[in-house]
Amino acid sequence: MDYETARQFLIMQGSPSPTNADAFLNRLKDGKPPVPGQVTSILLAVKMVHAALEGTPSLSREFAGPLCRLAVESNIAYQVGLMSGVPWPPLLAEDLQRIGRGIASIMSGDWQE
Repeated sequence: MDYETARQFLIMQGSPSPTNADAFLNRLKDGKPPVPGQVTSILLAVKMVHAALEGTPSLSREFAGPLCRLAVESNIAYQVGLMSGVPWPPLLAEDLQRIGRGIASIMSGDWQE
């Protein structure tokens, strides 16, 4: 996966849209689990983007907004789903933490394990 593909993929996954029902954020908000392989692809894209942006002093709003939504709103949707009785996959909470740490790493410029 190259930088531009990873960037566009993350924008798509973090931009709620009625035309993209399988976007990560849309699925969680609808109380649906991620599509198989979706979390892995997001984590791979996050690592690719972090490596490509190393040393870059700023991000565009077009990119920062979806990243922030992925980090924050996905956790909110997960919690709302828990309270509503959604049977989330067993590792989704940990996956959301990994996604959040990866996005924080992009924002800070330092990889956080």
